[in-house]
Amino acid sequence: MSDSSNVFKQTIQQNLGPVLKYLDDPGVSEILVNGPHEIFVEKKGKLERVSETFPSEDDLRAAVNSIAQSVGRRINDENPRLDARLPDGSRIAAVIPPMSRKGTTLSIRKFTNTKITFTDYIKMGTISEDGARFLDVAMFLGKNIIVSGGTGSGKTTLLSLLCSRIPKGQRVLVIEDSSELQVDYDHLVMFETRMADAQGKGEVSIKDLVKSALRLRPDRIIVGEVRSGEALELLNAMNTGHKGCMGTVHANSPEDAIVRLEALAQGGDGKISERALRQQVSSAIDLIVQISRYGDGSRRIGAISEVLGFNPDGSYNVVPIFELGRLTRRADGTLEGKLEATGNVPSFMDEIVDNKLPFPKSKFQKAA
Repeated sequence: MSDSSNVFKQTIQQNLGPVLKYLDDPGVSEILVNGPHEIFVEKKGKLERVSETFPSEDDLRAAVNSIAQSVGRRINDENPRLDARLPDGSRIAAVIPPMSRKGTTLSIRKFTNTKITFTDYIKMGTISEDGARFLDVAMFLGKNIIVSGGTGSGKTTLLSLLCSRIPKGQRVLVIEDSSELQVDYDHLVMFETRMADAQGKGEVSIKDLVKSALRLRPDRIIVGEVRSGEALELLNAMNTGHKGCMGTVHANSPEDAIVRLEALAQGGDGKISERALRQQVSSAIDLIVQISRYGDGSRRIGAISEVLGFNPDGSYNVVPIFELGRLTRRADGTLEGKLEATGNVPSFMDEIVDNKLPFPKSKFQKAA
């Protein structure tokens, strides 16, 4: 174990006593502290309040300060927000008073070494067998894919899974704010951003790293989360021969995802007209995969949609290829439903045929 990991482990044991058992509990995926006297944990996608509390706001604040220092970050009145990756791969985020009205607010999203496969997704009902095979086909053909979803919907897990389906023999560059993606691939380069120091110097953003990645002979560029001006750089990569690039965005539907991507790209430095930008967005993105968390705590892929230019009214033409059917609630409270073909055939059907991929046109027929 590294020195940083030892320091962090000691810090946790000394300062996070009230939630220590939940950090060690494999059934808990996230710990949420809303001030010193209110703690929730997430189990199987559902939140439940626990009885443990911190003695006081000062104790909670001291714990967060110690954790920040152990990972080389700071949180104080000048920097009241913390977002960091812990040595074990978990993510920690915090906001302190007076911005946080109930006291220091803390979230620890635990890292898991469990590798999810499409077989697991099918068993869990996250995706149908045909939906999984179609995504496999898209990965083989090098389609540019955006994974869309809300916070905690499983975007990162899905993106990790898609990365594992990249055909062998390529050079893959992964760029993240904090390393979360679990990518099992031979030729893999991983970049992570850096915050500015106390003097405001030394920051390295995702946008900076995407620019560098373009000069490092990538076959595919993967951006863990697209949330700023790096969107324009990623679109440039997608439109200049880098097939199979991917990223995630926060959005509630495929239609919202493409509009959000456009809005983020407008924040880039490029002097580009709105019309040219919209054309670049529509030509860059091939597929949008929407994943959501539902009322029973399950994560499901709600749609796999293709972007096909524009509608007559000027909106993006986002056509669902597979879509989640009607969900019904079972007696035990879980939801039952399946990702189904919509009857729309993807525009790259000829590529599927030419590459002799075992996915016939009949797979896209809508069930009677």
